[in-house]
Amino acid sequence: MRLSREQVLALEYDKGQRVFEDEVIEDSSLDDVDHEVLDRYKEILGTDAPDEQVLRSRRFMRDGRLTVAGALLFAQDPSVMMPQARVRVLRYDGIKMETGERLNITKERSFCGPLPKVIQGAYELISSMLREFQFLGSDGKFQTVPEYPEFAWFEGLVNAVTHRDYSFRGDYIRVSMFDDRLEIVSPGALPNIVTLDNMRTTRYSRNPRIARTLVEFGWVRELNEGVKRIYTEMQDSLLNDPVYTEPGGTRVQLTLENNIVARTVRRSEALEDKLSAERLASLDEYEFAAVRLAFTNGKVTARELADHIGRTRRTAGNVLKGISGPSGPLEWHGSAVNDPGQYYSLR
Repeated sequence: MRLSREQVLALEYDKGQRVFEDEVIEDSSLDDVDHEVLDRYKEILGTDAPDEQVLRSRRFMRDGRLTVAGALLFAQDPSVMMPQARVRVLRYDGIKMETGERLNITKERSFCGPLPKVIQGAYELISSMLREFQFLGSDGKFQTVPEYPEFAWFEGLVNAVTHRDYSFRGDYIRVSMFDDRLEIVSPGALPNIVTLDNMRTTRYSRNPRIARTLVEFGWVRELNEGVKRIYTEMQDSLLNDPVYTEPGGTRVQLTLENNIVARTVRRSEALEDKLSAERLASLDEYEFAAVRLAFTNGKVTARELADHIGRTRRTAGNVLKGISGPSGPLEWHGSAVNDPGQYYSLR
Protein backbone atom coordinates (compact mmCIF):
# COMPACT_ATOMS: atom_id res chain seq x y z
CA MET A 1 0.00 0.00 0.00
CA ARG A 2 1.48 3.34 -0.99
CA LEU A 3 1.78 5.67 1.99
CA SER A 4 1.52 9.42 1.94
CA ARG A 5 4.46 11.51 3.11
CA GLU A 6 2.75 12.16 6.47
CA GLN A 7 2.11 8.43 6.92
CA VAL A 8 5.75 7.65 6.17
CA LEU A 9 6.86 10.24 8.74
CA ALA A 10 4.44 8.84 11.33
CA LEU A 11 5.86 5.35 10.73
CA GLU A 12 9.43 6.62 11.05
CA TYR A 13 8.55 8.38 14.32
CA ASP A 14 6.87 5.26 15.68
CA LYS A 15 9.82 3.03 14.78
CA GLY A 16 12.28 5.48 16.30
CA GLN A 17 14.04 6.16 12.99
CA ARG A 18 13.18 9.83 13.45
CA VAL A 19 12.24 11.74 16.58
CA PHE A 20 9.57 14.40 16.22
CA GLU A 21 10.81 16.40 19.19
CA ASP A 22 14.08 17.04 17.30
CA GLU A 23 12.36 18.56 14.25
CA VAL A 24 13.05 22.27 13.74
CA ILE A 25 10.21 24.81 13.84
CA GLU A 26 10.95 27.08 10.89
CA ASP A 27 9.34 30.31 12.09
CA SER A 28 10.79 30.22 15.63
CA SER A 29 13.67 32.11 17.22
CA LEU A 30 15.19 33.10 20.54
CA ASP A 31 12.56 35.84 20.78
CA ASP A 32 9.92 33.15 21.46
CA VAL A 33 11.68 31.91 24.61
CA ASP A 34 10.21 32.32 28.10
CA HIS A 35 13.35 33.50 29.86
CA GLU A 36 11.92 32.91 33.33
CA VAL A 37 11.71 29.16 32.64
CA LEU A 38 15.06 29.11 30.84
CA ASP A 39 16.72 30.92 33.76
CA ARG A 40 15.35 28.27 36.13
CA TYR A 41 16.81 25.60 33.87
CA LYS A 42 20.20 27.31 33.82
CA GLU A 43 20.17 27.37 37.61
CA ILE A 44 19.49 23.63 37.63
CA LEU A 45 22.40 23.08 35.25
CA GLY A 46 24.60 25.41 37.28
CA THR A 47 25.59 27.55 34.31
CA ASP A 48 25.51 31.22 33.37
CA ALA A 49 26.26 30.61 29.70
CA PRO A 50 24.34 32.66 27.11
CA ASP A 51 20.77 31.47 26.48
CA GLU A 52 21.34 30.42 22.87
CA GLN A 53 24.47 28.48 23.80
CA VAL A 54 22.56 26.54 26.48
CA LEU A 55 19.72 25.74 24.07
CA ARG A 56 22.11 24.66 21.32
CA SER A 57 24.21 22.51 23.65
CA ARG A 58 21.10 20.62 24.73
CA ARG A 59 19.85 20.27 21.13
CA PHE A 60 16.85 22.54 21.75
CA MET A 61 17.94 24.98 19.03
CA ARG A 62 19.61 24.62 15.63
CA ASP A 63 20.63 27.42 13.30
CA GLY A 64 18.84 29.97 15.46
CA ARG A 65 15.53 28.09 15.42
CA LEU A 66 13.88 26.12 18.20
CA THR A 67 13.25 22.42 17.89
CA VAL A 68 9.87 20.97 18.85
CA ALA A 69 11.27 19.98 22.25
CA GLY A 70 12.82 23.41 22.70
CA ALA A 71 9.54 25.14 21.92
CA LEU A 72 7.47 22.85 24.14
CA LEU A 73 9.79 23.29 27.09
CA PHE A 74 10.85 26.92 26.77
CA ALA A 75 8.61 28.91 24.38
CA GLN A 76 6.25 31.46 25.90
CA ASP A 77 3.32 29.91 24.00
CA PRO A 78 4.11 26.72 22.08
CA SER A 79 0.48 26.49 20.90
CA VAL A 80 1.14 29.42 18.53
CA MET A 81 3.51 27.12 16.61
CA MET A 82 1.71 23.85 17.41
CA PRO A 83 -2.00 24.31 18.19
CA GLN A 84 -2.09 20.79 19.63
CA ALA A 85 0.39 21.75 22.37
CA ARG A 86 -1.99 22.53 25.22
CA VAL A 87 -3.72 20.93 28.19
CA ARG A 88 -7.42 21.45 28.82
CA VAL A 89 -8.94 20.76 32.23
CA LEU A 90 -12.72 20.36 32.54
CA ARG A 91 -14.99 19.72 35.50
CA TYR A 92 -18.42 18.19 34.80
CA ASP A 93 -21.46 18.10 37.04
CA GLY A 94 -22.54 14.45 36.98
CA ILE A 95 -21.10 11.24 35.56
CA LYS A 96 -21.32 11.97 31.84
CA MET A 97 -20.77 14.79 29.39
CA GLU A 98 -23.90 16.66 28.29
CA THR A 99 -24.22 19.05 25.35
CA GLY A 100 -26.49 21.84 24.15
CA GLU A 101 -28.99 23.16 26.68
CA ARG A 102 -27.93 20.45 29.13
CA LEU A 103 -24.25 21.40 28.97
CA ASN A 104 -22.84 20.47 32.38
CA ILE A 105 -19.32 21.92 32.36
CA THR A 106 -18.86 23.77 35.66
CA LYS A 107 -15.24 24.79 35.15
CA GLU A 108 -12.87 24.83 32.18
CA ARG A 109 -9.41 26.16 31.54
CA SER A 110 -6.68 25.63 28.96
CA PHE A 111 -2.93 25.80 29.64
CA CYS A 112 -0.73 26.78 26.68
CA GLY A 113 2.65 27.84 28.08
CA PRO A 114 5.99 26.04 28.39
CA LEU A 115 5.60 22.54 29.83
CA PRO A 116 6.99 23.33 33.32
CA LYS A 117 4.38 26.11 33.70
CA VAL A 118 1.62 23.97 32.14
CA ILE A 119 2.26 21.20 34.66
CA GLN A 120 2.29 23.64 37.59
CA GLY A 121 -0.87 25.43 36.48
CA ALA A 122 -2.84 22.26 35.79
CA TYR A 123 -1.72 20.80 39.11
CA GLU A 124 -2.98 23.81 41.04
CA LEU A 125 -6.35 23.87 39.26
CA ILE A 126 -7.02 20.14 39.61
CA SER A 127 -5.99 20.21 43.27
CA SER A 128 -8.46 23.00 43.95
CA MET A 129 -11.36 21.02 42.45
CA LEU A 130 -10.75 17.68 44.13
CA ARG A 131 -12.95 16.71 47.05
CA GLU A 132 -12.16 15.19 50.42
CA PHE A 133 -14.06 12.39 52.14
CA GLN A 134 -14.42 11.49 55.79
CA PHE A 135 -14.85 8.04 57.28
CA LEU A 136 -14.70 6.44 60.69
CA GLY A 137 -11.44 4.53 61.08
CA SER A 138 -10.93 1.29 62.95
CA ASP A 139 -9.46 3.30 65.82
CA GLY A 140 -12.77 5.11 66.29
CA LYS A 141 -11.41 8.40 64.96
CA PHE A 142 -12.61 10.26 61.90
CA GLN A 143 -10.12 10.37 59.04
CA THR A 144 -10.06 12.59 55.97
CA VAL A 145 -8.88 11.12 52.68
CA PRO A 146 -8.54 12.70 49.23
CA GLU A 147 -10.81 11.77 46.34
CA TYR A 148 -7.81 10.22 44.59
CA PRO A 149 -4.22 9.75 45.82
CA GLU A 150 -2.31 12.79 44.61
CA PHE A 151 0.55 10.77 43.15
CA ALA A 152 -1.83 8.76 40.93
CA TRP A 153 -3.58 11.63 39.15
CA PHE A 154 -0.52 13.89 39.05
CA GLU A 155 1.72 11.17 37.62
CA GLY A 156 -0.97 10.46 35.01
CA LEU A 157 -0.97 14.14 34.03
CA VAL A 158 2.83 14.37 33.87
CA ASN A 159 3.08 11.15 31.83
CA ALA A 160 0.57 12.51 29.32
CA VAL A 161 2.50 15.76 28.93
CA THR A 162 5.85 13.98 28.70
CA HIS A 163 5.11 11.03 26.46
CA ARG A 164 2.24 12.11 24.18
CA ASP A 165 2.61 12.04 20.42
CA TYR A 166 3.09 15.71 19.62
CA SER A 167 3.17 14.94 15.90
CA PHE A 168 -0.51 14.01 16.21
CA ARG A 169 -2.25 17.21 15.15
CA GLY A 170 -5.77 18.40 15.78
CA ASP A 171 -6.09 17.19 19.37
CA TYR A 172 -4.75 18.10 22.79
CA ILE A 173 -4.41 16.60 26.27
CA ARG A 174 -7.66 16.63 28.21
CA VAL A 175 -8.27 16.11 31.92
CA SER A 176 -11.98 15.48 32.54
CA MET A 177 -13.30 15.34 36.10
CA PHE A 178 -16.66 13.66 36.71
CA ASP A 179 -18.41 12.87 39.98
CA ASP A 180 -17.28 9.25 39.88
CA ARG A 181 -13.99 9.32 37.94
CA LEU A 182 -11.13 11.32 36.49
CA GLU A 183 -10.02 10.79 32.87
CA ILE A 184 -6.73 11.86 31.32
CA VAL A 185 -6.63 11.58 27.52
CA SER A 186 -3.36 11.85 25.61
CA PRO A 187 -3.43 12.12 21.77
CA GLY A 188 -1.65 9.41 19.81
CA ALA A 189 -1.36 5.67 20.32
CA LEU A 190 1.10 4.05 22.72
CA PRO A 191 4.68 4.38 21.41
CA ASN A 192 6.69 1.68 19.69
CA ILE A 193 6.87 -1.58 21.65
CA VAL A 194 4.64 -0.41 24.53
CA THR A 195 1.24 -2.11 24.83
CA LEU A 196 -1.59 -2.00 27.36
CA ASP A 197 -0.39 -5.36 28.66
CA ASN A 198 3.29 -4.54 29.16
CA MET A 199 3.24 -0.81 29.94
CA ARG A 200 3.96 -1.44 33.64
CA THR A 201 7.27 -3.15 32.85
CA THR A 202 8.40 -1.82 29.44
CA ARG A 203 10.83 1.09 29.41
CA TYR A 204 10.48 3.39 26.41
CA SER A 205 10.25 7.15 25.93
CA ARG A 206 8.84 8.73 22.79
CA ASN A 207 10.28 12.13 23.73
CA PRO A 208 13.58 11.41 25.50
CA ARG A 209 14.81 15.03 25.52
CA ILE A 210 11.56 16.31 27.00
CA ALA A 211 11.54 13.45 29.52
CA ARG A 212 15.14 14.08 30.57
CA THR A 213 14.57 17.81 31.00
CA LEU A 214 11.40 17.32 33.07
CA VAL A 215 13.34 14.86 35.21
CA GLU A 216 15.88 17.64 35.80
CA PHE A 217 13.05 20.03 36.68
CA GLY A 218 11.84 17.44 39.19
CA TRP A 219 8.49 16.77 37.53
CA VAL A 220 9.18 13.33 36.03
CA ARG A 221 10.40 10.06 37.47
CA GLU A 222 12.58 7.85 35.33
CA LEU A 223 10.58 6.11 32.62
CA ASN A 224 7.88 3.69 33.78
CA GLU A 225 8.56 3.77 37.51
CA GLY A 226 5.57 6.07 38.01
CA VAL A 227 3.07 3.84 36.20
CA LYS A 228 3.70 0.98 38.61
CA ARG A 229 3.29 3.28 41.58
CA ILE A 230 -0.05 4.58 40.26
CA TYR A 231 -1.39 1.04 40.67
CA THR A 232 0.10 0.77 44.15
CA GLU A 233 -1.27 4.13 45.30
CA MET A 234 -4.79 3.31 44.10
CA GLN A 235 -4.68 -0.08 45.82
CA ASP A 236 -3.40 1.46 49.06
CA SER A 237 -6.35 3.88 48.95
CA LEU A 238 -8.75 0.92 48.56
CA LEU A 239 -9.77 2.14 45.10
CA ASN A 240 -10.09 0.20 41.87
CA ASP A 241 -6.97 -0.27 39.75
CA PRO A 242 -6.33 2.46 37.18
CA VAL A 243 -7.67 1.62 33.74
CA TYR A 244 -5.60 2.31 30.61
CA THR A 245 -7.34 2.13 27.23
CA GLU A 246 -6.68 3.18 23.62
CA PRO A 247 -9.97 4.61 22.32
CA GLY A 248 -10.05 4.26 18.54
CA GLY A 249 -6.36 3.36 18.59
CA THR A 250 -5.57 7.08 18.28
CA ARG A 251 -5.17 8.17 21.89
CA VAL A 252 -4.31 6.81 25.32
CA GLN A 253 -6.76 7.23 28.19
CA LEU A 254 -6.15 6.78 31.91
CA THR A 255 -9.26 6.44 34.06
CA LEU A 256 -9.14 6.72 37.86
CA GLU A 257 -12.35 5.78 39.67
CA ASN A 258 -13.19 7.19 43.07
CA ASN A 259 -15.45 5.56 45.63
CA ILE A 260 -18.25 8.08 45.75
CA VAL A 261 -20.87 5.52 46.78
CA ALA A 262 -19.09 4.64 50.02
CA ARG A 263 -17.44 8.00 50.65
CA THR A 264 -20.53 10.19 50.66
CA VAL A 265 -19.23 12.86 53.01
CA ARG A 266 -17.85 15.76 50.98
CA ARG A 267 -15.90 18.76 52.09
CA SER A 268 -18.85 21.01 51.23
CA GLU A 269 -21.07 18.89 53.48
CA ALA A 270 -18.85 19.02 56.54
CA LEU A 271 -20.56 18.67 59.90
CA GLU A 272 -19.68 22.25 60.72
CA ASP A 273 -21.90 23.31 57.79
CA LYS A 274 -24.86 21.44 59.30
CA LEU A 275 -24.61 22.73 62.85
CA SER A 276 -23.30 26.01 64.16
CA ALA A 277 -19.99 26.14 65.98
CA GLU A 278 -21.85 27.26 69.11
CA ARG A 279 -24.19 24.28 68.95
CA LEU A 280 -21.33 21.84 68.50
CA ALA A 281 -19.46 23.41 71.41
CA SER A 282 -22.49 22.85 73.67
CA LEU A 283 -22.37 19.07 73.19
CA ASP A 284 -20.51 16.86 75.60
CA GLU A 285 -18.15 14.09 74.48
CA TYR A 286 -20.79 11.38 74.07
CA GLU A 287 -23.32 13.71 72.42
CA PHE A 288 -20.73 14.90 69.95
CA ALA A 289 -19.80 11.29 69.11
CA ALA A 290 -23.48 10.51 68.48
CA VAL A 291 -23.87 13.47 66.14
CA ARG A 292 -20.72 12.58 64.21
CA LEU A 293 -21.84 8.96 63.78
CA ALA A 294 -25.26 10.06 62.55
CA PHE A 295 -23.66 12.47 60.12
CA THR A 296 -21.05 10.07 58.76
CA ASN A 297 -23.20 6.93 58.51
CA GLY A 298 -26.52 8.59 57.79
CA LYS A 299 -27.99 7.22 61.02
CA VAL A 300 -26.97 5.91 64.44
CA THR A 301 -28.46 3.31 66.80
CA ALA A 302 -27.97 2.87 70.52
CA ARG A 303 -25.90 -0.26 69.92
CA GLU A 304 -23.59 1.54 67.44
CA LEU A 305 -23.06 4.45 69.82
CA ALA A 306 -22.47 2.10 72.77
CA ASP A 307 -19.80 0.23 70.82
CA HIS A 308 -18.19 3.51 69.78
CA ILE A 309 -17.98 5.15 73.20
CA GLY A 310 -17.40 1.93 75.17
CA ARG A 311 -20.49 2.28 77.37
CA THR A 312 -23.71 0.30 77.85
CA ARG A 313 -26.65 0.46 75.46
CA ARG A 314 -28.69 2.07 78.21
CA THR A 315 -26.18 4.89 78.57
CA ALA A 316 -26.03 5.31 74.81
CA GLY A 317 -29.82 5.30 74.59
CA ASN A 318 -30.06 8.06 77.18
CA VAL A 319 -27.50 10.14 75.27
CA LEU A 320 -29.48 9.79 72.04
CA LYS A 321 -32.79 10.62 73.69
CA GLY A 322 -31.27 13.67 75.33
CA ILE A 323 -30.36 15.29 71.99
CA SER A 324 -33.39 14.18 69.94
CA GLY A 325 -36.01 16.51 71.39
CA PRO A 326 -37.84 19.15 69.30
CA SER A 327 -34.80 21.44 69.35
CA GLY A 328 -32.13 18.76 69.37
CA PRO A 329 -29.73 18.00 66.51
CA LEU A 330 -30.98 14.40 66.12
CA GLU A 331 -34.36 13.05 65.06
CA TRP A 332 -35.78 9.69 66.26
CA HIS A 333 -37.23 7.16 63.80
CA GLY A 334 -39.26 4.15 64.90
CA SER A 335 -42.76 2.73 65.38
CA ALA A 336 -42.55 2.20 69.15
CA VAL A 337 -40.22 2.66 72.10
CA ASN A 338 -39.18 -1.00 71.90
CA ASP A 339 -38.91 -1.08 68.08
CA PRO A 340 -35.72 -3.11 67.31
CA GLY A 341 -35.26 -1.13 64.08
CA GLN A 342 -35.34 2.32 65.64
CA TYR A 343 -32.54 4.76 64.87
CA TYR A 344 -31.61 8.43 64.93
CA SER A 345 -30.57 10.74 62.08
CA LEU A 346 -29.26 14.28 61.86
CA ARG A 347 -32.17 16.68 61.90
